[in-house]
Amino acid sequence: MVNSGDTGFVLICAAFVFFMTPGLALFYGGLGRRKNVVNTMLSSLFLVGVSIVLWVLVGYSLSFSGNIGGVIGNLDWIGMKGVGMEAGPYSDNIPNLAFAAFQMMFAIITPALITGATAGRMKFKASFIFMILWSFIVYYPMAHMVWGQGGLLGDGLLHSVDFAGGNVVHISSGVSALVLCIALGKRQGYESQSYRIHNIPMVALGASILVFGWFGFNAGSALSANGLAAHAFMTTATSCGAAMVSWMFIEVMQSGKPSLVGAATGLVAGLVAITPGAGFVPIWSAVIIGIIVSPICYFMIAVVKKKFGYDDALDAFGCHGIGGMWGGIATGIFGLSSINSVAEWNGLCFGDTKLFIAQVVSILVTIVVAIVGTLICLTITKLITPIRVSKKDELIGLDKSEHSETAYPSFNGFDW
Repeated sequence: MVNSGDTGFVLICAAFVFFMTPGLALFYGGLGRRKNVVNTMLSSLFLVGVSIVLWVLVGYSLSFSGNIGGVIGNLDWIGMKGVGMEAGPYSDNIPNLAFAAFQMMFAIITPALITGATAGRMKFKASFIFMILWSFIVYYPMAHMVWGQGGLLGDGLLHSVDFAGGNVVHISSGVSALVLCIALGKRQGYESQSYRIHNIPMVALGASILVFGWFGFNAGSALSANGLAAHAFMTTATSCGAAMVSWMFIEVMQSGKPSLVGAATGLVAGLVAITPGAGFVPIWSAVIIGIIVSPICYFMIAVVKKKFGYDDALDAFGCHGIGGMWGGIATGIFGLSSINSVAEWNGLCFGDTKLFIAQVVSILVTIVVAIVGTLICLTITKLITPIRVSKKDELIGLDKSEHSETAYPSFNGFDW
């Protein structure tokens, strides 16, 4: 039976998650260079339009209706046909439409996360085409495999758990971002120039909006205004706080001073890490999850990226991909079926190995799907248009070369 309180709660949480995409645009826009701000922000914001249209027409159906081989849904709900105000198969207390609206917001922000790795050098036309293809080839199958009825990684075979999108959102987008940035190549002067963050207050504002929206992201995944939602809310707050403090401590140890950008990055890393386990792990364990994710992500960004020389411009892989992997593993360590019975086993910390193994396998499958899917999307996109801007356009800046507008019209300096 549909519950009006639960329905209102889920719809409000959906609005919270929607707000995360503008927050991400601000976060990425602030981290980027002045001459690419418009392009960087639009690369996230255009997905509000594209992803909603795709979701309504076919995305929701392919993700959640029926089951074809545990990999993808069918077209029973094409164009939202049959998706009404009655309770749907994924919750008996909210309308199917409310569930569709909530999940739609995830389909918007997930491909937007990828754009952080390609900032400053990918043609907007290529990004537009790539993101549409990626939604079909990677996101919809991943959503079905993890959350859909009969999905291979969920209740269909593996029985791994992912409360709010560690695999579906963060690992898939993070790994795809790594593949895409390697395929694009480095920005001009990447190894010889110092790339300065152009607007730190914008970064802080974007991160704050992301934190605000993330409470809807994780707590809303309980699909009910109940104790589980409250639990997910608290683990989310705990992990992001612990990760922020941990990142600041690392910076003090490394350079003697904490930074606002570092604190903001730590917040986001902590949110990423708790996403898969927010509704499965004890609150005390969220402190451990948050404290550990910061040195892992910091090491990937400060050491591994430099060692291998890939240009993940705004650290989409280092933060979301790696943070999501740690979060999935941590769920296998600290998960408790007494908190949420969707987890069929307890974690490694409580003497059971099955959940841990399932989590590791699900992460490996997600990595393979993301790599193969991204390569397919890239191949198709290249058949339609070049994926990288010319050297001249990159030097001028993508705001002018791709959009004929600038974020700061009064600025006349030379922007490196």
